Amino acid sequence: MPEALKAIPVRHYGRWVSAVLVIGLLALLVNAFATANVNYSAIPDYLFNSTVVEGLGKTVLISVLAMVLGLVLGILLAVMRLSKNPVTSSVSWAYIWFFRGTPVYVQLLLWFNLALIFPYINLGFIYRDEMSDFMTPFMAALLGLGLNEAAYMSEIVRAGIQSVDEGQTEASHALGMNQGKTLRRIVLPQAMRVIVPPTGNEFINMLKTSSLAASAAQYLELLRSTSDIGQTTGATVEMLFLAATWYLILTSVFSVGQYYLERHYARGSLRSLPLTPWQKVKKNLATVGHRSPGGMSA
Repeated sequence: MPEALKAIPVRHYGRWVSAVLVIGLLALLVNAFATANVNYSAIPDYLFNSTVVEGLGKTVLISVLAMVLGLVLGILLAVMRLSKNPVTSSVSWAYIWFFRGTPVYVQLLLWFNLALIFPYINLGFIYRDEMSDFMTPFMAALLGLGLNEAAYMSEIVRAGIQSVDEGQTEASHALGMNQGKTLRRIVLPQAMRVIVPPTGNEFINMLKTSSLAASAAQYLELLRSTSDIGQTTGATVEMLFLAATWYLILTSVFSVGQYYLERHYARGSLRSLPLTPWQKVKKNLATVGHRSPGGMSA
């Protein structure tokens, strides 16, 4: 019988060196923050402070409403952009060009100071009031964030619509569906698996971008609330760490929701969905439970 070959694993010395370097840098970073002049005990003390919680709620509220506004207008702009009508297509292109080409901070400042050039808002018999009363910090933040987001969402939705094979549209028209029904019942449901991932990223970015509304539109959101507490108590840096903690919690929670939403819309493109992290944990626990101490199956 020939002698069995003995496989000798290749040693990757570079991996060990890079691992040691990374751990060393992390240790230096942790030591720097541990020895810094920061009162870390103030962070849990103000974590559920009423002012902080109120600012947190306003951050979530303005982010959700601005994202809904951006999504609805984004779908409308995407449909207009794909239209064969040159007028609607040009208007959509101009809207996207303007709102993507100017900083969102500048747009927030313009909305908040709109009363300087338009003393009144006059929508005929629908609504009429002084602009200073209408353009509250909340309204300025909503319009500034939502209309800016619509420009980005329109491009995401347009890419999703174009990812659906044209044969789907032709088949629906052959069945007697009109253009609107085809879009709602055939195209958009299939485009969602392309639209959802970048939309989730846009919403997480919206949570962080909402902090610009504090200085541009005087909107009392999370960053403004923690900054006010920091100025009052003298714990400026500690309250910034507190705001960062809440932003990390929010983005982590919504990232989990984004994962399951993506998984839901991936059902039509995958034969079998991959296991969720919780399902993987239960599977590993079940595997461990069916093994004896000697390593054999029970």
